[in-house]
Amino acid sequence: MIKEISINADARGEQQVPAYLVSPDKAGKYQALIIIHEIWGLNENIKDVTRRLGAQGYLALAPNLFWDSGIEGKVDEKLLQELANPATRDEAQKKLRAALAPIRTPEFGAKTIQNLRACFSFLQKQPNASGAVGVIGFCFGGTYSFALATHEPTLKAAVPFYGRPPEPADTIANIRCPVFAFYGERDTELVKGIPALEQKMKEYGKDFRHIVYPGTGHAFFNDTNPNVYNKPAADDAWQKTLMFLKENLK
Repeated sequence: MIKEISINADARGEQQVPAYLVSPDKAGKYQALIIIHEIWGLNENIKDVTRRLGAQGYLALAPNLFWDSGIEGKVDEKLLQELANPATRDEAQKKLRAALAPIRTPEFGAKTIQNLRACFSFLQKQPNASGAVGVIGFCFGGTYSFALATHEPTLKAAVPFYGRPPEPADTIANIRCPVFAFYGERDTELVKGIPALEQKMKEYGKDFRHIVYPGTGHAFFNDTNPNVYNKPAADDAWQKTLMFLKENLK
């Protein structure tokens, strides 16, 4: 079953976060997942990933975290095409930086964590939910998958795809769940930061594992973008993600 819903994210009911919810059709108690979108927002690609996870027997929820940010419509398919074209890339990167400015503020970060925690609470309270909730995110969503793990002590699993590590690094001490992170080798800025992240995870005794796929770059899992999609890496990451979730969402 697929529904477009709104989730109340504050006590006064003034912050209603739009979300895409996929529920298994059969009655029962199901583990739940929050799926966090890329900088392209809650688009068809993320909805497809959410449906795929629903088909695996999860109660899957993808919130639109940009709903009131002012960037929807500015970060779109046209801009993606301009970024892929060497002739327009420089100007497109300027447009992208300007468009993303509203989501780079501390205020947006705090509100996004509040919204994600509201999604977490919503899933735990559903009559067909077992109470176990995990998170998966891509790019922007990978960063906030890490961040949610530092804020939500009963989260059961986190799967960040090419996300930035928690900041400040000492907040890693707050993580209580296993983390499985995926990266592309050509995503050099993120890959260079892995040793420091791994050291911090080890220092705080966290269950952290990661994979860097050779010959791949940022967003390798996005099958709607032929410029970056890498099917062998995406298929392998999908299977490893499902195994990780089965192991930890209990």
